[in-house]
Amino acid sequence: MHTTNPKVDWYFDKERPWQAEIKRLRRIILDCHLIEELKWGSPCYTFERKNIVLIHVFRDYCAVLFFKGALLKDGAGILTQQTENVQAPRQMRFTSITEINAKAGKLRDYIFEAVEIEEKGLKIPMKKTEAFACPEEFKQRLTENPELKKAFESLSPGRQRAYLLHFSSAKQAKTRIARIDKYLPEILAGKGMND
Repeated sequence: MHTTNPKVDWYFDKERPWQAEIKRLRRIILDCHLIEELKWGSPCYTFERKNIVLIHVFRDYCAVLFFKGALLKDGAGILTQQTENVQAPRQMRFTSITEINAKAGKLRDYIFEAVEIEEKGLKIPMKKTEAFACPEEFKQRLTENPELKKAFESLSPGRQRAYLLHFSSAKQAKTRIARIDKYLPEILAGKGMND
């Protein structure tokens, strides 16, 4: 087994749901000779400084997230796209040690394929910000307020997409307006939703 990173041990030692399962996932992933790091508060495994997989937990399952999972062949059909707006990552979800042990070989195969994808330098064609719906209420605000338009256009594409997804996901106009009003100060300050 490849070496564990002491800076990540706390994640596995902390009392939490899925503790036994994530410890098992850690051993499998480290057997694939990846480097263990802590990123975004979760164990992240890299190859030549490229993110390959991440372990994370949810209420109903734990998962291994493949950063470029959309490029994996997934012949077994075991990868999940978290939401329709997630472009690149895919999850392999687990609900028991038994399931992890049954899929351990596939998990290793997928990890080695993910490493090959990085070695080849393959990229996922990402949708441009313009491809995301901009609600009419926000378009109107941008037209009325040149300072807001300039601030929004100065944000990174990822921050712009996050706002557009959040605003447009509301079904009612009053909810969209409330969301826009809530985040106007952050946009004007050059911040993303989670900054």
